[in-house]
Amino acid sequence: MKLAEFLKKAHSVLNRLDLILPAEQGETDWTALAYRWQSVGRKGILESLPAPHTFPLERLAGIGPQTVRLKRNTEQFLAGRPANNVLMSGARGTGKSSLVKALLHEYAAQGLRLIEVDKSDLVTLPALLSILAAREEKFIVFCDDLSFEAGDETYKALKTALDGGLSQRCPNVLVYATSNRRHLMPEYMDENLGTTGARGEIHQKEAVEEKVSLSDRFGLWLSFYPFDQNDYLQAVENWLADFGVVFDETARKAALQWAQMRGNRSGRSAWQFACDWAGRLPGQRVLD
Repeated sequence: MKLAEFLKKAHSVLNRLDLILPAEQGETDWTALAYRWQSVGRKGILESLPAPHTFPLERLAGIGPQTVRLKRNTEQFLAGRPANNVLMSGARGTGKSSLVKALLHEYAAQGLRLIEVDKSDLVTLPALLSILAAREEKFIVFCDDLSFEAGDETYKALKTALDGGLSQRCPNVLVYATSNRRHLMPEYMDENLGTTGARGEIHQKEAVEEKVSLSDRFGLWLSFYPFDQNDYLQAVENWLADFGVVFDETARKAALQWAQMRGNRSGRSAWQFACDWAGRLPGQRVLD
């Protein structure tokens, strides 16, 4: 093979690899408020997010008790007092993720930082914790829409990081996770059919214990429920106020019709309606 042909093929291979491999890790920008962790081999890259999606807690409606408990836990954490990892589970679109994002707006000035970690990147969570342990800031590792299918082994890394590893838990790191499943793992009817189970499990109770052991390592559980009409309309009013739009009777009727067409009332539906309604009016600000 001639040198020119070899160099051409090598260049082609390198170009294709460049599309697959993540960017080379540079110096982490520790002045940022939010980050995203991505696995690379046995370690990972901590990428800063210059414009995180966050907003005041007052924008959220229908989750008052959950907000009070999560704020109290977060304030304990920021004050250097004992605090718990948190699992938020329940109905979709009810503000679980939004509540975590709003915490950044509320407490960033007190040193709170948010790190988003996808489920597929949990296997390198120990590497992330070793980086964060040397920092002075307080970090919330945020796992959104967390759930595991049968045979998925990545949850074991999270179990160890939460509670169970030989090393001590990082005093400046908590894990806040959201999920539509309370126990994060699929559960089957035949798991309640006796000690042997329909699938031949001899120690059925041990199999069930394995499934609930992950959620059990979150010290604080917060449950979220479907919105009633008043909660939904309050959420619409809050989000329209964020756009500078008056919530009048016309908007109220349109919001109820929107929820009826969508088949559910939730904070997410309220936000989507507000975007649609405010977007119809001239002179509205562009979304951040």
